Amino acid sequence: QGQLVESGGGLVQPGGSLRLSCAASGIFFSSYTMAWYRQGPGKERELVATSTSSNTATYTDSVKGRFTISRDSAKNTVYLQMNSLKPEDTAVYRCNANRGFGNIYWGQGTQVTVSS
Repeated sequence: QGQLVESGGGLVQPGGSLRLSCAASGIFFSSYTMAWYRQGPGKERELVATSTSSNTATYTDSVKGRFTISRDSAKNTVYLQMNSLKPEDTAVYRCNANRGFGNIYWGQGTQVTVSS
């Protein structure tokens, strides 16, 4: 059974940086599209960034140029480097692994708070 465990969240001042990590186990990591979602207070869940099995990255417009998704297949880990953070980036960030046909896994989430 697959499992995803996020880490790296916390409190940061506006303009600061954080790096989130998502360690996968029990799945053939290289075959999955990995993604980061977030849900802020009173907001809908939002897809932030994806990294396909062929290492193609996509981003939602609000984070382009500030966030970078990357993956390390040797460590079965996907990262989200977040720079120039804004208060509106405050959310619970969750990792997702998907390769279709019902093979979908979610992490438990990590809180990111951007505040002075």
